[in-house]
Amino acid sequence: MADHTPNASAPSSKPTPGGHVSSKHALRRKDRIHHLRRSARHTQTQWKRTALYWAGAVLIGIVAVLFAKLGDSAADLREQILAWHPWVMLILSPIGFALIMWITRTVFQGAQGSGIPQTIATLHIDDFQIVDRILSFRIALGKILMTCLGIICGASIGREGPSVQVGAFIMHSFSRVLGQSSISARRSMILAGGAAGMAAAFNTPLAGIVFAIEELSHSFEQRTSGRTLTVVVLSGVTAIALLGNYTYFGHADVDVPVGTAWIAVLTCGILGGLAGGSFSSLIIRISRGLPKPIGPFAAKHPILFAGICGFITAVIGILSHGQTYGTGYAQSRAIFAGTEHYPASFFVLKYIAMIVSYCSGVPGGMFAPCLAVGAGIGGWVEQFLPHTNPGAVVLLGTVAYFCGVAQCPLTATIIVMEMCDNQQVTLALLATSFLAFGVSRMVCPRPLYGALADRFLEAVDRKHHSTTRRKPKPPATSDERVP
Repeated sequence: MADHTPNASAPSSKPTPGGHVSSKHALRRKDRIHHLRRSARHTQTQWKRTALYWAGAVLIGIVAVLFAKLGDSAADLREQILAWHPWVMLILSPIGFALIMWITRTVFQGAQGSGIPQTIATLHIDDFQIVDRILSFRIALGKILMTCLGIICGASIGREGPSVQVGAFIMHSFSRVLGQSSISARRSMILAGGAAGMAAAFNTPLAGIVFAIEELSHSFEQRTSGRTLTVVVLSGVTAIALLGNYTYFGHADVDVPVGTAWIAVLTCGILGGLAGGSFSSLIIRISRGLPKPIGPFAAKHPILFAGICGFITAVIGILSHGQTYGTGYAQSRAIFAGTEHYPASFFVLKYIAMIVSYCSGVPGGMFAPCLAVGAGIGGWVEQFLPHTNPGAVVLLGTVAYFCGVAQCPLTATIIVMEMCDNQQVTLALLATSFLAFGVSRMVCPRPLYGALADRFLEAVDRKHHSTTRRKPKPPATSDERVP
């Protein structure tokens, strides 16, 4: 027989002698209704926040694609100018560099530099009024427009670094819309936006995630990982939907089997590490101030100095038959495909053009030009290593120099692996990258972007937090100027 004995622990719903349900039971029912209403409101708020995250990620993908198309159009316009007469760059580059510097200083103050050091710096600034100025619409727009104008004028720059700061600006703006007051939450949004900007620019989502861990934050907090992953993946999907599932180098069916072919790993790792480390060391020294008499002249006449840098860039371009202008994407792809064979002078001149472009203060990144220099090193080395696949040596040279400059071996490995759509060379890329990392650290003990971010933070401190007069500091360089 079923037991109909009432549960002693259950609340009694038995009417009182007056015929009414007990007040205790009514209160519990009202509490449950309030709890359900609060849960519904909380769920609705969470969905609104999630929708805004997704909207920000999609917007980063769209902006990155538009930026890429503008950059390609700028490069095409420059090629048309070169086809008309190569020596016209002797006029266009100086005037263009000077114009960019004037516009940047008057309209887009703070847009100088690559964008990655500025993004790293915002992750260490507690005063978000300063962060709002660094990650502002004005500076993001200036990054895009001035980078494209610089590509037209022949500057050896890329759009990937600026894409990082633009992505950080977009997610930071959505963070403000959400009304987030927590510093850690706002920083996680900046981190996710920067990584998404890089991933969408290169169409390498996995590299974007690793870049956020290895370069931007140097850590990986569990509670922000899901947000970063979501934003990076959605921005990458948006870029793929708009541009197609392209790869930077195209598909690479190459391999580096363990054995004599690994001589290429040692060669490229050492050469790339030495070249990349020397470049980083030189840029860090320049960020502290150019030597006399160049430094004081550049500080006193920045627009004229930018024009001189433009003239030098044009001369380098003429010496290289126009191969050192712009991002270097076409040259990298041609070297990898084996359709073009450049002498050692190509990567040497490209190396110098990158330094001159940085000194000028023209907004623009270093990622794409670094890939071109690395590809040039690999393309030059492969002629001395006939026992190794030429395309594989180009990839090893690319990852070695890239890692030598940025000193982020995991990011370098994954970004090159994704750009060539080949997992067969992963072990060789990883070994080359870590070897280049070790060699680069011997030449330049401090990572480039971290050192530039520190200089930027020092400039922020001098401008916004200094209350007493101090000794004059060296003139601010392109990655040190603050808005």
